Amino acid sequence: MSLPDNFKDYIQKKNLFIPGDNLIVAVSGGIDSVVLCDLCNQAAFNFTIAHCNFQLRGEESERDEIFVKSLEEKYNVKVFVKKFETDKYANENKVSIQVAARELRYSWFNELITENDDQIKRANSNETETPKSHRTSNIVRDTFLLTAHHGNDNIETLLMNFFKGTGITGLKGIEPKKGKVIRPLLFAKKEELHEYARANDLQYVEDSSNSSDKYTRNYFRNQLIPSLQKIFPGVEENLISNITRFKDIETLYYQAISQHNKKLIEEKGNEIHIPVLKLLKSKPLAAIVFEIIKEYGFTSHQTGEAIKILNSDSGRYISSATHKIIKNRNWIIIAPHNTLKASTILINKDDKEMKFEEGILKIETVQRGNHKITADKNIAFIDANAITFPLLLRKWKQGDYFYPLGMKKKSGALAKKKLSKFFIDQKISIQEKEKIWVLESNKKIVWILNNRIDDRFKVTDHTVNLFRIQFSVL
Repeated sequence: MSLPDNFKDYIQKKNLFIPGDNLIVAVSGGIDSVVLCDLCNQAAFNFTIAHCNFQLRGEESERDEIFVKSLEEKYNVKVFVKKFETDKYANENKVSIQVAARELRYSWFNELITENDDQIKRANSNETETPKSHRTSNIVRDTFLLTAHHGNDNIETLLMNFFKGTGITGLKGIEPKKGKVIRPLLFAKKEELHEYARANDLQYVEDSSNSSDKYTRNYFRNQLIPSLQKIFPGVEENLISNITRFKDIETLYYQAISQHNKKLIEEKGNEIHIPVLKLLKSKPLAAIVFEIIKEYGFTSHQTGEAIKILNSDSGRYISSATHKIIKNRNWIIIAPHNTLKASTILINKDDKEMKFEEGILKIETVQRGNHKITADKNIAFIDANAITFPLLLRKWKQGDYFYPLGMKKKSGALAKKKLSKFFIDQKISIQEKEKIWVLESNKKIVWILNNRIDDRFKVTDHTVNLFRIQFSVL
């Protein structure tokens, strides 16, 4: 089959778009995008052209813009051009030139797509309001952006992802369709595009930066792949075939991951709770853990740390930019930073030490006469008979209240006080409040760590055994 026939066949097989859809073809002026334009023209597709002038290559950038504008007359289509202050954008946003160019062009492309779709909606609305006998058409069309990524671009992406360690998802290469962006040339190798351009006498411009190996993609294109071809002449065909296989493997992989997730994950509000023992029995453990935690901003390099937490003490945790993974006895909890106050750490009677994100809690049982009770705020002396296990160690929350030690009403009864009001009286700042934890027994606050105990749990003359609980900052 010829390139035009393969082009139409690929679009149909992949269900990329249908005749009548509005296509915006991203054209740099290079051979790839020029061939794409010509193929769209031969197929009689409804298309316009969009060209980005990033103003990075001086006269060469202006030459490219002039060339692309000349395609308006050749194909009798509208050409949109946008000039960008790419250097300025990169400096202001502290990103690389490549990232800046990508963000700028796709932002503009999205604007063009939205404008086009709005025009289609208005046209369809007018069509609907027209009497049926006078309507010309009632086809609802869509708008898509076409880019000229081809098979060799896909190979380069595959290899770059492989060496970056992106996992199985990166091995499937470039998607032919993602949202409104379509890449209808992924079936073709660069060599086929050159042959087509020669056979049809197509004019195009060369980007001098393509020969520079300072860009990662260019190094793969100009150095690595040609070196591989000397050893494996069929490397391009093999890698393109492997991309198809990797896509199938990814489908099977995520089907299996989905089954594991259903068995492991319990959603509680915006927290994820996972039973430790069940997770430890899951195979392959590293892959399953990575696929769970990556959704919450954790990297592949943190997978090992997350697995270590499974066998650690309660209170151990690791953080991403948005979430924490914390060990809570027999559970792993993944929660947003601002909702971790909902998480609790259970303390059983035989626990002597508990590590958590703010420090370490040490608990020992002592007899009344063997220890001197001090006023140290980091140490709480609690009547053992007043305690019901398990205790809960958690962050304080709005609505919490307690009976502060030594605070009584005029009648002599204990004085009840909300923690929020207590903190105001103690002149505790907002930043300090965010780090305050409480110890709870049977839904009653026993101690505000590093502050004051509840009067109901104090040591009295009748106390025989007591708990000495010490809080130390890590």
